[in-house]
Amino acid sequence: MDLDRARDFIRDNHRAVLLTRHADGRPQMSPVTVGLDAQGHAVVSSRETAAKVRNLRRDPRAVLCVTTDAFFGPWVQIEGEAQIVSLPEAMEPLVSYYRDISGEHPDWDEYRAAMERDRRVIVRVAITRAGPDVHG
Repeated sequence: MDLDRARDFIRDNHRAVLLTRHADGRPQMSPVTVGLDAQGHAVVSSRETAAKVRNLRRDPRAVLCVTTDAFFGPWVQIEGEAQIVSLPEAMEPLVSYYRDISGEHPDWDEYRAAMERDRRVIVRVAITRAGPDVHG
């Protein structure tokens, strides 16, 4: 699948399952909300202490299966290398992430305080592969 076509799908669909790998190679999957940043990376908000973040710091390979809100129907799988952006550098990307997916927040100061309190990070995935190319 063309990477831009996958990005177009992500712009309109934000439900996903993120696959990372534990240290022993076992898969670790997390339901997440995914967006797209201005550079075309898939982005996810998480906590600094989450298993997926620890796994990606050790092994940056990430896979996301992005679905519609209905779950059944069109979907796309993307693969790429993840970068973890921690606070304070993550704050403005976290604001953009929220704004792109949910619109304006009623209280941005409250949102920023929650991001700090929860030790939020942005997981930024540089998309290198997308599929499926064939539906069976």
